[in-house]
Amino acid sequence: MWQFLCAASLVFGAWYIGWRWLYSINYDALWFSIPLLIAETGSFLGLVLFTANLWSARSPVRAPLPVTVRDCTDDADVPDRPVSVDVFFATYSEDPELVRVGLQAAKKLTYPYPIDLRVHVLDDGKRPAMEAVAREEGVNYLTRSDNVGFKAGNLRNAMTSTSGDFILICDADMHPFPTFLEETLGYFRDPKVAWVQTPHWFYDIPPGVPLPAALGRRLGAFGRGVGKAFERVFGPVQVGEDPFANDPQLFFDVILRRRNWANASFCCGAGSIHRREAVMEAALRQWSDQVAAAAGRNEKAARQLTGEQAITDSISDVMRWQSALEEEFQPYKFHVSEDIYTSIVLHSDRERGWKSVLHPVVQARMLSPNDLLSWTIQRFKYAGGTLDILAHDNPLFRRGLTLSQKLMYGSTFYSYLSPLWNIIFLISPIVFLFSGVAPVSGYSLDFFVHIAPFLLLNELSQLVAMWGNSNAKGRAWYLAMFPLNLQALWAVVRGKKISFPVTPKDRQVGTYGRLVRWQIALVVITMAGLAWGWAAYGMGREGYTLGAMIANTLWGFSNALSMIPVIRAAYWQPDPEFEAAIVEGALPEAS
Repeated sequence: MWQFLCAASLVFGAWYIGWRWLYSINYDALWFSIPLLIAETGSFLGLVLFTANLWSARSPVRAPLPVTVRDCTDDADVPDRPVSVDVFFATYSEDPELVRVGLQAAKKLTYPYPIDLRVHVLDDGKRPAMEAVAREEGVNYLTRSDNVGFKAGNLRNAMTSTSGDFILICDADMHPFPTFLEETLGYFRDPKVAWVQTPHWFYDIPPGVPLPAALGRRLGAFGRGVGKAFERVFGPVQVGEDPFANDPQLFFDVILRRRNWANASFCCGAGSIHRREAVMEAALRQWSDQVAAAAGRNEKAARQLTGEQAITDSISDVMRWQSALEEEFQPYKFHVSEDIYTSIVLHSDRERGWKSVLHPVVQARMLSPNDLLSWTIQRFKYAGGTLDILAHDNPLFRRGLTLSQKLMYGSTFYSYLSPLWNIIFLISPIVFLFSGVAPVSGYSLDFFVHIAPFLLLNELSQLVAMWGNSNAKGRAWYLAMFPLNLQALWAVVRGKKISFPVTPKDRQVGTYGRLVRWQIALVVITMAGLAWGWAAYGMGREGYTLGAMIANTLWGFSNALSMIPVIRAAYWQPDPEFEAAIVEGALPEAS
């Protein structure tokens, strides 16, 4: 059903875009009509990529759990010994007691066969208190003299000090479930599987308050009655539920899982388990290529300086050795988005043909950004890091990736270009409402005949594709993030280095109206535009036809509603009882 509906949606969408280019341009206002048409075309291309992402739910089948390490390789010389796993907890400034809970959870990991399990604290903060917690919990404590490469450098340092066959990556606030290894190690019977990513659950997401109870607090019995009547028609409503749209279920269960068919589900860092051999081998291959390239550049410069046609072998060897000393060996790329960068490196190793798997079952719980400041820091890092890869090591031009993998990575990178067209979608109804200038030749019946089937089929296809997951909140935040994504895009265009800020784990006190000033301004201007436009229509002004007013009213009102969740999030305060339950650890272990 999904494939039928999405195919129909794309056919009608192409029909609409073609009609727009051929028959609907307003030649009296090309300054307005052409930018909107380009934005619509750009957005439609994003829909095509998104459809390719969700096309198939085919995923690898998990094999029986390996009994020994020999079950995970096709090398007959590997000794028949128990599987060994290193569990890394990367930390910098987080509360040591928060990390302690994760360490205790890691020590409870279960496996039906003998296994060599070692837990390590990777402390880039070099804190005596963190070392004391590691000692008290009986786990290994690792630190280093510098912080080169930040988290990626921290992981590299740990890899040089450990030797496990597999590496489980945990953030400081992650609590792995006891079944983590039982759920994931079976995939590694395929010697080509390089890593398995698991979904995680944010246990501090507010569950919200039922609408009747919320209205009852303010309006008494009348409010409860109104709430119950509303729920009878529209279904249950939770007020204050997940105010930051943090719930990752849609991302893991739908978007990333449906990249399994293309062998393109990427690593998200925490909650992933890696084959050490794959990470080290890919790093060595990349390091070797970098050394060869650097030596080649040095030899060319030497020939230009001396005027010689060739460099002697002895000098050439010295140059290669010097290049080897200067190039960093990076099992995990020193980058703000080291997880997706490492995924691209492994996927592009065509000679080894490394595979990735998104396992569909939640195997860890974590803390979410629970205030708009922390949320903004995290999302800017995601956006800026991804765009930086696009600008400096574009996977679309990277040798080794298959066409389907390039499409999947292209979908991710393309989505971060969305502010370029979203900003046009947001201001277009405002321009019309205040000026009466339409971006189309006319809001005629022909216009609605072309756009209505596309919009309807697109909504139906998305409903089926994401069955069981609400996309409304995510879509609103996708549109409302335009200032943040524009800022990230501008930073990359200017060549500004994207920093490695640690997302705060403690809720920041206060409200953050300054972070949503552009969204508030957009709502105010849109509402003013609607008032102005309908007044102009009532006075019979030129350009303000009924069709134009209906289309731009629905458009502008939808834009304004999309800004409301992020504005509310800026002023949201947690329920004291729920926050106390988190602190006391009184919440359930699984969603």
